[in-house]
Amino acid sequence: MRARPGSSLAAFRAGTQSLRVGVVVLDNFTLNALSGFVDALRLAADTGGRSRQIECGWVIMGKGAVRASCGLSVTPDTRPVDPRRFDYVAVAGGNDYPARVQPAWLTDYLWQADRAAVPLIGLCTGTFNIARAGLMDGRTACVHWNVHDYFAEQFPKVDAVSDRIFLDVGDRITCAGSTGSQDLALHLIGRHCGAEKVQQSLRHMVLTDRRDAASPQAQFASETRDLRDAVVRRCVHLMEQRLNARFSTQDLADAVGLGPRQLSRRFRDSLGVTPAGYLRALRVRYGAWRLVHSTESVSTIAAEVGFVDASHFTREFAKRHGVTPSAYRKCPSPADPRALS
Repeated sequence: MRARPGSSLAAFRAGTQSLRVGVVVLDNFTLNALSGFVDALRLAADTGGRSRQIECGWVIMGKGAVRASCGLSVTPDTRPVDPRRFDYVAVAGGNDYPARVQPAWLTDYLWQADRAAVPLIGLCTGTFNIARAGLMDGRTACVHWNVHDYFAEQFPKVDAVSDRIFLDVGDRITCAGSTGSQDLALHLIGRHCGAEKVQQSLRHMVLTDRRDAASPQAQFASETRDLRDAVVRRCVHLMEQRLNARFSTQDLADAVGLGPRQLSRRFRDSLGVTPAGYLRALRVRYGAWRLVHSTESVSTIAAEVGFVDASHFTREFAKRHGVTPSAYRKCPSPADPRALS
């Protein structure tokens, strides 16, 4: 495929950038993870947001047009380029992570990069693809909380963590995706181009600072990962995805094909609480996290986490933490915020 005038490949070939990244984009990729990563590079690469690949270089690679999970079509600049031309090779994955197979060309290319000692980056579920190539065995991978169980099931030889936004161990960098990809790009910019270029990118993105790798993911149901009851785990995933929505035990039961009494019994057997009780606990957990990590009002946070009003949220919060949300914000409890009781 010939590079189009002004394309990333044409600019990349003409430059001697301090940071050079090849990005393999796969079908059904998540747009936010890809765009946040590449745009942070773009804004650090040139002054005035003019997008010239001066300090940073990037090439979007693939085997033909792909479609993002949101429906946007993207045509890569080129087929995969010799990985030795890059400082890093990143894989932008997406909603095809349940698949147990991947194209042979992708596995071959990742092995080619590994043999050339080029570090591999998993953006969002691109980590699944690196693991599927057999290049994550015996390692630790950072994955999004929403896909943690899928990853752990598919790759038992990989230690999956969801307690951070990305993990850099040198030759493997794994990222939960979404906005975490942007922070990962800023991390690489700082390493190769310096703090001034990080600030340049931040200013253009109208951000005040970047998050470090250990910044927590907003997920609050980690105790369910050892549960043997797959139905209960599925219900907890549904709760996490819809914390601010109104739904009942009947709604959950319908979603998993059980009666509400049967579902409640399985929740009590597995977690010691009813579905409704567990949902309230998740909402309070998220509320506690938001109190510490945002400046939103208590009433706004109450709505964000699914309570009908601030009074209801305050009662449930005080029941579990012994203090009001406002008092907790001033002096967060040292106790594990994930505790159900």
